[in-house]
Amino acid sequence: MADPIQVLVVDDSAFMRRALSAMLVAHADIAVVATARNGDEAVNKAFALRPDVVTMDVEMPGVDGLEAVRRIVARAHIPIIMVSALTKEGAETTFRALELGAVDFIAKPHSAYANIDDVAQDLVAKVRGCARRAHPRVAPSAVPASRVTLAEAAYKGLGAASYECVAIGASTGGPVALAQILPALPHGFPATVLVVQHMPAGFTRALAARLNGLSQIPVREGSDGMRLDPGAVTVAPAGKQLVLRRDGADVTFHVRTDGESLHVPSVDALAGEVAATYGAASIGVILTGMGQDGAAGLRRIKERGGYVVGQDEATSVVYGMPRAAALAGLVDRVAPLSEIPEILCGLCRT
Repeated sequence: MADPIQVLVVDDSAFMRRALSAMLVAHADIAVVATARNGDEAVNKAFALRPDVVTMDVEMPGVDGLEAVRRIVARAHIPIIMVSALTKEGAETTFRALELGAVDFIAKPHSAYANIDDVAQDLVAKVRGCARRAHPRVAPSAVPASRVTLAEAAYKGLGAASYECVAIGASTGGPVALAQILPALPHGFPATVLVVQHMPAGFTRALAARLNGLSQIPVREGSDGMRLDPGAVTVAPAGKQLVLRRDGADVTFHVRTDGESLHVPSVDALAGEVAATYGAASIGVILTGMGQDGAAGLRRIKERGGYVVGQDEATSVVYGMPRAAALAGLVDRVAPLSEIPEILCGLCRT
């Protein structure tokens, strides 16, 4: 049996340290090797113990979570999962922590989850997924990156004179990836852009606002009945599944409740709706994230004659979702994160 994943739990609340620890040690493959009450303790114990994963409180007296992340990331490749309060300030601080090198986050139980089991499931899944980056990995039999030039990719003859909609799906590492892609799209970008990012309810509005402040094209959180315009980005709200409706040339964004799907919103639902609405004028982009969400929906884009871009392993925080799509033969172009904006501009002929 493999050694358990070693976790350092950091929080200034004794109750929260006990609660998070209990969620983790309930699983035989996870061990809490230590806890810390503040950023100074977190940094010292992280360097001394070299855990596989750190869970980090955002707001602590003295050295806060941001500074602790900065210090740990500067000296050690230890995955850090932020534990964030569901407030505007908490969300903004969490996104800054991700930009500093934290790999993911969960929302604090009392503020974002009605059921404590949801917290535990989310936390355990992310600890397991992120811990894989703390150990040497066996290289998967990934599809090699295409050598096709940008011009050839843009005019590959997939049946559409131009592309009208870009569907982007992401999970772990997604907020930072989106902050590199969307601000690089120029003013006047001709396609509608739709984004699904796995995150707790309440955080997608703050994500959209942050991306809007960085980007040349408008970014907003989707709301029921919103019209989708070319050259604008719509982020699907967490906790709802999206639906698209076409009336002639107009397409509107709608939401529905979904108590059955693993991810709400899901990349599968996004890609499936885009395929049904835009057909061969669809582009799917699958970014860093755990699991296989997106593969089924991207298959529908391919079946309708659309084009799919997948982030490569080297630039993915977790090479799960892009790998699943690539191994299923659904990806036309595998590319590093830095090249994706240029590819999208080429495909949309800007």
